[in-house]
Amino acid sequence: MISRKPCLLFEIECFSRMMYHINNHVLQKTTLLECVCRKKGIPCPRWRQSVVLDVARNGSLLFSRVDRDSPTSHRRIRSSPAPMLASHPLLQQLSLPPRPPPFQFSSSYSPRLLSFRALSCFKPLARPSTASAGAGAGGDYNRLIQSLCAQGHLAQAVQLLPHEHNPSQRTYEALILACGRHNAPSHAAAVHRHLIDHGLDQEPFLSTRLIDMYSHLDRLNNARYVFDRTREKTIFVWNALLKALALADQAEEALALFREMGRLGVPMDSFTCSYVLKACIASSSHPSAAPHRVKQIHAHFCRHGFASRVYVVTTLIDCYAKLGSVAYSERVFNGMIERNVVSWSAMISCYAKNERPFDALELFREMMVKEPETVPNAVMMVNALQACAGLAALGQGKVFHAYILRNALDSVLCVVNALIAMYSKCGSFEMARRIFDRMSDRRDVVTWNSMISAYGVHGFGEKAIQVFHDMISAGVSPSPITFVSVLGACSHAGLIDEGKRFFESMSREHGISPRSEHYACIVDLLGRAGRLDEAVKIIEGMRIEPGPTVWGSLLGACRIHCNVELAERACVRLFELEPVNAGNYVLLADIYAEAKMWEEVTRVRKLLEAKELQKVPGCSWIEVKKKLYSFVSVDEMNPQIEQLHALLVQLVNEMKNNGYVPNTKIVLYDLEPAEKERILLGHSEKLAVAFGLINSGSGEVIRITKNLRLCEDCHSVTKFISKFSKREILVRDVNRFHHFKDGVCSCSDYW
Repeated sequence: MISRKPCLLFEIECFSRMMYHINNHVLQKTTLLECVCRKKGIPCPRWRQSVVLDVARNGSLLFSRVDRDSPTSHRRIRSSPAPMLASHPLLQQLSLPPRPPPFQFSSSYSPRLLSFRALSCFKPLARPSTASAGAGAGGDYNRLIQSLCAQGHLAQAVQLLPHEHNPSQRTYEALILACGRHNAPSHAAAVHRHLIDHGLDQEPFLSTRLIDMYSHLDRLNNARYVFDRTREKTIFVWNALLKALALADQAEEALALFREMGRLGVPMDSFTCSYVLKACIASSSHPSAAPHRVKQIHAHFCRHGFASRVYVVTTLIDCYAKLGSVAYSERVFNGMIERNVVSWSAMISCYAKNERPFDALELFREMMVKEPETVPNAVMMVNALQACAGLAALGQGKVFHAYILRNALDSVLCVVNALIAMYSKCGSFEMARRIFDRMSDRRDVVTWNSMISAYGVHGFGEKAIQVFHDMISAGVSPSPITFVSVLGACSHAGLIDEGKRFFESMSREHGISPRSEHYACIVDLLGRAGRLDEAVKIIEGMRIEPGPTVWGSLLGACRIHCNVELAERACVRLFELEPVNAGNYVLLADIYAEAKMWEEVTRVRKLLEAKELQKVPGCSWIEVKKKLYSFVSVDEMNPQIEQLHALLVQLVNEMKNNGYVPNTKIVLYDLEPAEKERILLGHSEKLAVAFGLINSGSGEVIRITKNLRLCEDCHSVTKFISKFSKREILVRDVNRFHHFKDGVCSCSDYW
């Protein structure tokens, strides 16, 4: 017999309603109750009481009252089983997991309790009428279908849909979202048919969801059908189709839809602006028209008052960045009245992805000083890590890594992938591998690509191939970027046959059609090995039009092997495709100079002047004591320039006594040998190496990054310096890493 005293357990008499939701894994209980203390002569206790209520799957009721001063006193009362929704005959047809054992309170466990004050917040639900209760086994399945969709059991949710006589809008929304999330076109068609049968296909909200779903399923025709069938087209319906067209790279149709909106007087919003801008950028059929279109859309937004909206302006910054128009991005960013973390991140990304990593880090520092309340998010950290990778700024990268760990951003996969890329590009390959090994349970294709690329740029071609096979064994399908990485690894390591097999397996085994960048990799692979005729046959047999990357790879191979005829052939196409790229003219002049064709060298130099093109100056960066220092060729403005030159002259004299011969043929001027040697001595990477020797501690690795290909003379000098100074020197040029140690380079002079 249980005591009736108010300080002990008391009787529950009345429940307002009890509902149960079931899914394939757990039975979730939702209970709303009102407790009334009925005892003659005993008023409702004034002291605070707490209750614990749990209904096990077998229907037993666990209930106790715990005094505030004795939280460990629990008792168990078994009541009559509650009616279970899981016993419904339709639900019994589903494959449910075995029932877990009833939950038991242990004497050492004190669960979180609900107070009467908290319970009073729930309003009692109306009791179902007799008619509705006896409406048959059908009942209300809306919440059950929504729960199944939320838990990922789409097939069972679709199976229950015909038995719900009055599906709600939220039920259809849950089903549509689940179809897109699970890439289930067959279930999507069934849900769409059911929606039409119930006459809800004209709901603008559901039409918007349907268009988004078909966009995710890559069924653009179905998305157009839904749009055309919808009679009441709200701005959300228009935006949904505009977004679908932009994502499908249908720029012309997207812009036509935007013009139709203007003709019909449909008021646009910030999302309309964003989608139409993305449509301009996504256009692959008319890439040359994208800059003009973006500027037109930009002017249109300014006229209609959207230029002050943060979301629109941020999208503009990103669009100009993708077009390489950094100056326009800067102008838009500097004109912003209000900035948020996304705006700052977009501008930092603009610098990082347009070969201005130093400016990216400077802007990050400016943001932290001017707006300390702005908290860097995961996207911003990815951009900052890309900037560190671009400069090989390992110290700065470690600072960002510490911030990531303190703020638990290492749980974001893209951040971890960026960390792997940063460490590998900064030369700390062991740290990159350590992070890769720790995330064995959540690697995606980007993670594998980062590791393959890391092995490739460091010259470990065979290990890169092994990582590729490990990825296939792990069940991860390669992407087009995967083959760019593995083909590049084969090229750097001189693995000709392996590279050719990978190129042939792309379409045959993995269903990936080679793109221009893949052809550029195979041409580079063959060209470096001196098989120029075979590389030309690859270009002639291409199924797509060779782009500048393909012809550029051939020109680079001609530079290595001094093939004037093929170089001229490649430059004819490059001058048409990239008329303002001065690098192509410089490479051709290099080839003429090596062949001692000085008249042709002069002709190319005059052509550069006539077109007002400037050669990209050689620039090198070095990080010393967590500070970045940059050097350009013949840098007379550096305060330590005299000390650097003195050290280099001393080293060169020692090297000459040990067999070093300056490679003066790379100087494109008809000058005296002594003058050419003086020019070679002023190369930016030599200055950076000398700076590192003077300002870094003994035994520290000297890490240098160069924006161009490492020249032959600098390569030879750095090998000698690593031997004489007994220092390890790590140089990353535009193509790969060079590990100099004890007078030997990791590239084995094959670069």
